[in-house]
Amino acid sequence: MIDTATEPAVRVRNVRKTYSTASGTVTALDGVSFDIDAGTVVGILGPNGAGKTTLIKSMLNLVEPTAGQIEIYGIDVANGGSELYRTVSAMLEGARNIYWRLSLRENLYYFTSLQGIDPNSVTDDNLRIVESLGLTEKLDEPVNSLSRGMKQKAILACVLARRTELLFLDEPTLGLDVEASIALQRTLRKMTAERDKTVVLSSHDMDVIQELCDRVIVLCDGELIVDDSVSSLLKAFKTQSHRLRLAEPLPERRRRRIEGLSSNVSWTDNEYFELEATLEQPEDYYELLSILEDAGARIRLAETQTPDLEDVFLHVTNNTADPIEERAVRED
Repeated sequence: MIDTATEPAVRVRNVRKTYSTASGTVTALDGVSFDIDAGTVVGILGPNGAGKTTLIKSMLNLVEPTAGQIEIYGIDVANGGSELYRTVSAMLEGARNIYWRLSLRENLYYFTSLQGIDPNSVTDDNLRIVESLGLTEKLDEPVNSLSRGMKQKAILACVLARRTELLFLDEPTLGLDVEASIALQRTLRKMTAERDKTVVLSSHDMDVIQELCDRVIVLCDGELIVDDSVSSLLKAFKTQSHRLRLAEPLPERRRRRIEGLSSNVSWTDNEYFELEATLEQPEDYYELLSILEDAGARIRLAETQTPDLEDVFLHVTNNTADPIEERAVRED
């Protein structure tokens, strides 16, 4: 019997995955370790080729690690069998996930049955899932006839219909237009708030991650480089970037005073007289305004930008990973 109450939902220990390619050995994962507590939403992030897809497929036992161990609720995924899969459902990027020639209603019936649940006993609950996704009018249409966004939501409906404790959602908003993406985010937010689920979420959409996740795990070149809460990461990068456009250039001594507030100050003295400064403390901005006031400077435009999760992500990864993972997966 799998203990979903006391064991971590996921435990990853020293997982390593290498692939043999025509050009040599590629390391997709290099000693990755972490735990995911039950009832949390964790984002898996990384540049293309960082190892995200290999990691997710390893946790689902679709890829066999070269070394290390992965457990789901205390059970080794390599030996968990059907009992393990009754606790897990997944929405994978690039996979159809459901049967496109069947209607959504037929898919829901089938995937509910896979869980050992009588579909007729949960018809009302399944209809509520469908309604929350805006798919009620599409229930009896073949999935293949639906739009890209509708297909994504149909897949999510079937994932939810299995009623597993642990969900893997790999790029759930990929390819959706803005309206469909926002609607799907709203559904995911409601699902994670109301249902006792553990969710592992991978997405290049930082708004989705920041909105839904309690914590993020960042991979780069197959290594885990960040494992922290979203709030802690944003707090750590609490600097603000300010851009001000002035009516006239500043005297040199005033510029030196502003440069003393931050090591990251730049000037533009062409058609416009602009300065850009990154400041760590709110009081530094007030000091900047005081310097400008003392100089009699006239401010034509003032903009302030607070870092979001995308800024943090780009900072910690330096956006330098090579797309080795996709090559390795194709060639394996």
